[in-house]
Amino acid sequence: MAVAFVAIAAGCQSSSSDTAPPATTTTPAPVEDVSAGYVSQVATAQGTTISVYANPDDAEPMLELDNPWVIDPDVPDATVPQVFLITETDPASAEGEVASDEWVEVLLPIRPNGSTGWVRRADVTIAENPYRISIELAAKRITVTDAGSVVYEGAIASGKADTPTPTGTYYLRVLLEAPDPNTVYGPFAYGLSSHSEVFETFSGGDAEIGIHGNNDASVLGTDATAGCIRMDNDGITALTGLLPLGTPVDIVA
Repeated sequence: MAVAFVAIAAGCQSSSSDTAPPATTTTPAPVEDVSAGYVSQVATAQGTTISVYANPDDAEPMLELDNPWVIDPDVPDATVPQVFLITETDPASAEGEVASDEWVEVLLPIRPNGSTGWVRRADVTIAENPYRISIELAAKRITVTDAGSVVYEGAIASGKADTPTPTGTYYLRVLLEAPDPNTVYGPFAYGLSSHSEVFETFSGGDAEIGIHGNNDASVLGTDATAGCIRMDNDGITALTGLLPLGTPVDIVA
C-alpha cells in the first residue's frame, strides 16, 4: 500500500458521530442478544518504545517498536500510536504457576503474518472494542458487525490469483486519508497488520495489506488487486467514524 496519505486520528477510537454506514442490500438474519463474546481488547502502547517478548519473563525482548509508529520516514510527523489486538491475557509464567495479570499476548504487525508476542500490561492501555470485520474472498463480501449485529455489508475486490489477499486474523493498524480521493485508493484506507506474501515492498511501503476505497466501482466483486481489499467509497467513509484502530479483521477464503 502506498504511503501518499495523511494519517488521521479518527480511527484511534470510536467516534460519537451519528453518521451510519449506507444501507446494505442484504437483510441480515436476527442477531442474538449482545454478549461479552463479541468484544475484543485493544492494547495501545505508552511511552516512546514498546518491548515485545517471545515469552513472559524472558530476560530480553525479541522486538522493540518505536511509539508512535512513523508511517513515512520522509514525513516525520506522519505518525500513529502502536496498537495491538490482544489474543491472550494472564499467562502462567511457568508450568504449575498461577497466572498473573502482568502480561498480555498480542498480535503483531510484522512478518510472518500472524506473529504474536507478549507485552507488559503496565506498558499499554487496554480498551474493549465491540466491532469486527469479516472478509469473505470467494463471496467478495465485507461484513462489519457491532457486538454481533451487522452494521455494514458490501461488495469488495480482492487480490488477483498471482497476488492473493492473505487469509487469517489481523487488525486495523492505521487510518489514512487520501489527499486525492479520485485515485485507486479512494478517499480513505485502513492499513492492516498483515503483509503481502508475494511482495516484500510495494509502492514505497512495506507491502502492508489495506482496506480502501476505489476509483472504479466496476471492479467490486472481482479479483483485481495486488492483495489489498477495495470497497465502496461511501461505505469506507462512513466506517471511518465507527471503527477504532485494533478492530479485528477476519479474512477467509
